[in-house]
Amino acid sequence: MNKKIIFAGLSLSLAAALFAVSPGNVIEEVAWMVGDEPIYKSEIEQAYQDMQNERMPIPGDPYCYIPEQIAIDRLFLHQADIDTVEVQESMVQMQVDAQMNFLVTNLGSREKVEQYFRKSYADIREYYASNMRNRTRVQQVRSNLTKNLKVTPGDVRRYFTGLPQDSIPYIPLQVEVQLLTLNPAIPQQEIDDVKARLRDYADRVTNGESDFSTLAILYSEAPEGVRGGEIGFMGRGQLVPEYAAVAFNLNDPKKVSKIVETEYGFHIIQLIEKRGDRINTRHILLRPKVAEKDLIEAITRLDSVRADIVDNKKITFEEAVRFVSQDKDTRMSNGVMVNSETGTTRFEMSQLPQEISKEVALLQPGEISKPFIMRDPKRDREIVALVRLTDRIDAHTANLSDDYQTIKDMYENAQRQAIVDEWLEKKIRDTYVRVEDGWRGCEFIHDGWIKAK
Repeated sequence: MNKKIIFAGLSLSLAAALFAVSPGNVIEEVAWMVGDEPIYKSEIEQAYQDMQNERMPIPGDPYCYIPEQIAIDRLFLHQADIDTVEVQESMVQMQVDAQMNFLVTNLGSREKVEQYFRKSYADIREYYASNMRNRTRVQQVRSNLTKNLKVTPGDVRRYFTGLPQDSIPYIPLQVEVQLLTLNPAIPQQEIDDVKARLRDYADRVTNGESDFSTLAILYSEAPEGVRGGEIGFMGRGQLVPEYAAVAFNLNDPKKVSKIVETEYGFHIIQLIEKRGDRINTRHILLRPKVAEKDLIEAITRLDSVRADIVDNKKITFEEAVRFVSQDKDTRMSNGVMVNSETGTTRFEMSQLPQEISKEVALLQPGEISKPFIMRDPKRDREIVALVRLTDRIDAHTANLSDDYQTIKDMYENAQRQAIVDEWLEKKIRDTYVRVEDGWRGCEFIHDGWIKAK
């Protein structure tokens, strides 16, 4: 299933910092004081270990860089208190649920999560909730500082003109493409067979012959099948509508839902727990398989469509998309693909699905590929597609005419950072900061941490 049901979480090694600091239990060495907030040596050590585990780059001396970053966060949080910045608790809980689901999936169970961190599940949840509230409040303060930034084309032009030659980015080969897809028909017998299997599983659970989670581990085709089909606490908006409509109407954890069809296949669902406007369920997903003859039939149909576009000139690619394509993301935009990483229509070749990239590499602008089979990454099933190369932009040094948006983003980022840096310099001057002996011999990013006597 896609991100509407399954969330990616943070890494385990970052999570290992959860309870590194317990100043109430032992005497802690204070490295810095920011206002009345101490920064403990153990905090710095644990952050250093986590960054090493994550292979995160550390500019300069870690015992200078890391405490300064912690101190900066403390200044932002202090400002958030002054501005009474609040966060939406439902969003915090949604993120915490995603994180806890990730931990359970990777470690195997709640009990193993507790063993890993040597803390109760509730304590781990509360740590993440606090951390995510703070992160959101810091982001809100930064956003408030730069919300009035206005950029004109003249600003961008002057910025670009003043860039040193070695600071002008090199833009790799990029392409713009249009996509038309067709979902091969699935035989009714295959669908009936899948439903019969799901009804059998439901009967076995209802009759007490089998445990739902065991059947999910053995037979479910969903990623979360490995943990008994449990998806974790989700709000209605996080689930696909058909799944949510049935799941939120379940009341008895011992019962199994009717068969539910979504764009990902067919499911049966079991309630685990309801908590306010969120629900935790487990499910078994089965996907009907596409037969070879149906793939061939779909290829033949798209061959005919391509001939009508290229040879017979009966129809344009855009018209074919509107009449034939079954790709929900591109059908209403004439097949134009949008890069989710940048929000633009340009893709580096590595950003395209592998099958599309392979076809595009053989095309000239304006040409249309022959029909090819690709795997729909959302539904994990085979589909047939045509791709049209709209434009190819060769690798080049950035210029204003071809890469205005890239340069504009660079300028805006630079301006935002300048505004934040200016605010930080003033905040550092106006805040009581004490850097203890042994932590002072640093070249900090910002001036003013060590006050002149």
